[in-house]
Amino acid sequence: MGMVATVGLVLHPQRDSKKAIDAVVGWAGGKGAAVLGLPDEVGRIDCSAVAVDAEALVERADLLVSLGGDGTMLRTMRLIARRQTPVLGVNLGRLGFLAEIDVAELPGTLSAIDEHRYTIEPRMALETELDGVAGLLAFNDIALVRIPGEGMADITVTAAGQPFVRYSADAVIVATSTGSTAYSFSAGGPVISPRVEAVLVVPAAAHSVFNRALVLPADEEVALELLPTSGRLAVEVDGAVVGYLCPGDQVTVTAIAGAAKVVRLGTTFYERARRKLRIDGSLEISTPWDR
Repeated sequence: MGMVATVGLVLHPQRDSKKAIDAVVGWAGGKGAAVLGLPDEVGRIDCSAVAVDAEALVERADLLVSLGGDGTMLRTMRLIARRQTPVLGVNLGRLGFLAEIDVAELPGTLSAIDEHRYTIEPRMALETELDGVAGLLAFNDIALVRIPGEGMADITVTAAGQPFVRYSADAVIVATSTGSTAYSFSAGGPVISPRVEAVLVVPAAAHSVFNRALVLPADEEVALELLPTSGRLAVEVDGAVVGYLCPGDQVTVTAIAGAAKVVRLGTTFYERARRKLRIDGSLEISTPWDR
């Protein structure tokens, strides 16, 4: 990332972002840089950011700043997908896993960007097509989810053209390494560093004999076919329902390497994972009164 001449803002729809916006606007003003935002977002905030449409935002911004939580960060990454523009995530609420910093750290972070004391971390995405709509992107996961009262998710998983396993479960989740700490993790999937380009396939609450997760190479296409015994399933892309599948339907998922770029300032994936997932290890440390 060279000199930042234009900063784009993406805001959480409800959380108070005024303090963070003021910090960004003040920093940008000192550099003679413009600050842009989406009309329905910056329009409700008293600030000097210029309202532009999404196309202009991604075309003009040298840096996107996501102000919110993980959902806002995922939305920002999808907005800027396939471009080299980096995203800085600022957490405004509960501990965000994807966001790099909290609001109090923003002034120091902006100074670090000026001084080039940061790294850029590429993030992989998953892409699928549904009902003729191509280019549906997920940075966490694509999940086929059981609809209550309509039967289990009975699915054949085909990897690299080879049928491999059948799951019967509440859901079957196809996740990125980034998404390994999200829905996939709650379903019992492994934690994987985002530096590993892999595709996870994880059954949630599996009723089948085989209930293990799969970790597949990112360059292998994954196809999910609903068996005749399956109920109708909802298709979720990063947690949002985008459509439905019926028995006999199939979706194909492919990985897009380096689909987004995230600004990092020294914190490691393992530090963030320990804080977010409250990983304390399983070893018991003896105390004097135990001896």
